[in-house]
Amino acid sequence: MKDILERLDLPNEQNGAGTGSWSGCAGSLLESVSPADGQIIGRVRCADRDDYEQVVNRSTEAFKTWRMVPAPRRGEIVRQIGESLRNYKKDLGALVSLEVGKIRAEGEGEVQEMIDIADFAVGQSRMLYGLTMHSERPEHRMYEQWHPLGPAGVVTAFNFPVAVWAWNAMIAMIAGDTVIWKPSSKAPLTAIASMKIAWNVLKKNGFPDGILSLVIGNRQEVGETLIADSRIPLISATGSVRMGRHIAKTVAGRLGRSLLELGGNNAIIVTPNADLDLAMRAILFGAVGTAGQRCTTTRRIIVHESVCPALTERLIKAYRQIHIGNPLDEKTLMGPLIDREAVNTMQAALQSIRQQGGSVLYGGEVLTGGIFDTGTYVKPCICEISASAAIVREETFAPILYLITYKKFEEAIRYHNDVPQGLSSAIFTTDLIEAETFLSHRGSDCGIANINIGTSGAEIGGAFGGEKETGGGRESGSDAWKAYMRRQTCTVNWSKELPLAQGIRFDVA
Repeated sequence: MKDILERLDLPNEQNGAGTGSWSGCAGSLLESVSPADGQIIGRVRCADRDDYEQVVNRSTEAFKTWRMVPAPRRGEIVRQIGESLRNYKKDLGALVSLEVGKIRAEGEGEVQEMIDIADFAVGQSRMLYGLTMHSERPEHRMYEQWHPLGPAGVVTAFNFPVAVWAWNAMIAMIAGDTVIWKPSSKAPLTAIASMKIAWNVLKKNGFPDGILSLVIGNRQEVGETLIADSRIPLISATGSVRMGRHIAKTVAGRLGRSLLELGGNNAIIVTPNADLDLAMRAILFGAVGTAGQRCTTTRRIIVHESVCPALTERLIKAYRQIHIGNPLDEKTLMGPLIDREAVNTMQAALQSIRQQGGSVLYGGEVLTGGIFDTGTYVKPCICEISASAAIVREETFAPILYLITYKKFEEAIRYHNDVPQGLSSAIFTTDLIEAETFLSHRGSDCGIANINIGTSGAEIGGAFGGEKETGGGRESGSDAWKAYMRRQTCTVNWSKELPLAQGIRFDVA
């Protein structure tokens, strides 16, 4: 661990606020504790309100410079950041594993997402297209164009401590925005390491401080101030539905924009026409990956009653073979939950499952002994429950998988959509009609719908986000870049007349 921290330039105590250089923060001391072994990885001196003001002032000033840099040139800077991340992929991925408990492959995979979105953004920097429209007035030209929006605030959660920032920051940068990042206090070191890598690129290219900024601090002094700040036109936030409701209300109160990525309660429908081997592998990764702490984690399996016994048998057999342990061990397939509070939440959910008529078919125990004495390791859990149970409508951020049976396909669709969340969804079937129905207007009501692949592992080329209580936001690919820019409709009169639209006459005698 010491070598990793040294290579990532994380010696001693770190400052929690910076814009390209670090300010001496005056807030409380935050300890980053690894859920893998309970050891302190490092310490961060948090920002207070004055530190926050310095960050925002510098970001606002840097925006005046950055917005005037041609978009392809901004893309070139993002390309260099992506190249630099490639050089640090193993160490930064290992730090993700240490700080939040992801297995090594997932930690490095998260850094690869940062690299991929940088590559995507480079191309997008030359494709910030506007439309040309035909004017109804003679000798007039009408078109739309897109301008940089301003400093963008990005609030991220512990489960994807760096990738979600990159999804936002790389696109915001090519759009001409500066970025102020408030990372999870459970993963401050990965944020600081990522920022240092990006800052080195900006400095080498002669850009001022403030294009990419970081502020780590408590909710009252930093979080609430950030979302209420009218100098920041966009807040992109990833987290719980409760958090999202509060942010949406606060940002709307000042007529700002919010881009929300909130809860997921993702289901896979398994029909009698499914390839069960394929379905089982997708379910396994979707339910157990990141120890069930992804917003796209598979939480519900809606399976036809005729194939439920066979699928259940295969899943239990596979779950018994999952190696749980140190996330840096190459053999490990599931690491710890983020902390003991998450473990307690899982245990309370299991109690509710039993009270609501469900049964635990496998797992759920808190592991003890040796490395497991941190109290953060659990066995992933498979439960059998009715679709009408209240807890099925909730998102428990833990590796709990519900098995729900259905008789008719229409029933499966109804069960699937009958939850408040609407992020990711999937169906396993070789029947064309079932697949197309799932993708139709009366099918999945989620922002992501997949056929014969699982709910987890979205590609950066598509817009990522969901409906209902998931918040409606879209990040990453497709035309998600538009959220970070302001649209302007322009009309040019190249005649010597002044006709009004809709045939209106306003002549003065």
